[in-house]
Amino acid sequence: MSEHSAAGARRPHEAAGKAPRRRRRRVIATRDVLTRAFSHFNDDDGWAMASHVALQILLSLFPFLIVVAAIAGAIGSEELAGEVTELVFETWPKEVARPIAEQAHEVLTRNHTSAITLGLLFSFWFASNGVEAIRSALNRAYRLVETRSYVMRRLQSFLFVCLGAFGLLSLAILVVFGPLLWDAIVWRAPWLANMERGVRYLRLGVATAVLGIVLVASHVWLPCGRRGVLEILPGVVVTLVAWLVAGAGFGFYLHRFATYSNTYAGLANVTVAIVFLYLISTLFLAGAEINAAVGIRRAERRTGQPAGPNPPKV
Repeated sequence: MSEHSAAGARRPHEAAGKAPRRRRRRVIATRDVLTRAFSHFNDDDGWAMASHVALQILLSLFPFLIVVAAIAGAIGSEELAGEVTELVFETWPKEVARPIAEQAHEVLTRNHTSAITLGLLFSFWFASNGVEAIRSALNRAYRLVETRSYVMRRLQSFLFVCLGAFGLLSLAILVVFGPLLWDAIVWRAPWLANMERGVRYLRLGVATAVLGIVLVASHVWLPCGRRGVLEILPGVVVTLVAWLVAGAGFGFYLHRFATYSNTYAGLANVTVAIVFLYLISTLFLAGAEINAAVGIRRAERRTGQPAGPNPPKV
């Protein structure tokens, strides 16, 4: 047998041998990332930070909705504020969303169209506190020390609140005029009438896409330093999938097994909301921890030097 034929015979065997090694390296890398992420989350008060974020989100939710209602009133579209409620709670389990959505709808349908008042300014401030809580938690997850001034951070938080309000109102406009547009399309193309159910599911898809955009914006701009979209993509994907699964699982648990009303009586609805937000916050920070762990592992591969399980903050 010639050398060329012998080499050709070896190549398939070498390729077959490399595939298991590549899979093994991927398994080891994944295990290292998850171990490092959980270790830092557990050792750096991740559970407490998730609780802090959950409570701040709950406290900032209604002030944020008041800001939305005020902007809607200022542009002469107060009825759009009611649609915002459904958009905000679209991806929440029904058992969690229903009692809060009812109160939120009542808040949004009140008159908030007055000029900038002291109460509205306070609402703006408290709404931005939720953004600040997320920023602090992300800085800890990414092992970063904040270097921006307090004024710059607050201005960025106010900007996030404004963008969130205008974004929700824009989606609400689509929700209001969407059925009219669909009726016009069906009138011209009647064969599309059978796709109406799919269009309803499109609403959930839009809400999920908005969640993805919010996640990307939070990871890229809120923590100190600079990050590219590709750098934060692993944690965003993990968080988004985990949120959808956790939402469905938590809703099923509440429907089948939960007895919060027996334990917390009249506070059951608030308690359920806090528990759900705590779960969501934990998964959100877990995604940031995964991004940080992936970044550390990449740095180790570039430098050839181990960074340790939890490198110091920079």
